[in-house]
Amino acid sequence: MTDHHGAKVAQALALALALALKNAGWSVAELSRRSGVSRLTIANVLAGKVWPDLLTVANLERALDCDLWPGRGV
Repeated sequence: MTDHHGAKVAQALALALALALKNAGWSVAELSRRSGVSRLTIANVLAGKVWPDLLTVANLERALDCDLWPGRGV
């Protein structure tokens, strides 16, 4: 499935989220509190179990004050 463009985008987003979370020094619980996205959803995105919808990405980006969407170059 790694050849699927959508899967590559989801993987790149998960890596960007993990890095942003680390850089912020926040736990998943703290990001959940600040973004309004459930801890389970965040954990599942980080684990690659789910592909987040646009509202979830937007809320995470706003809370972390960074872009997570990898763009077309993936």
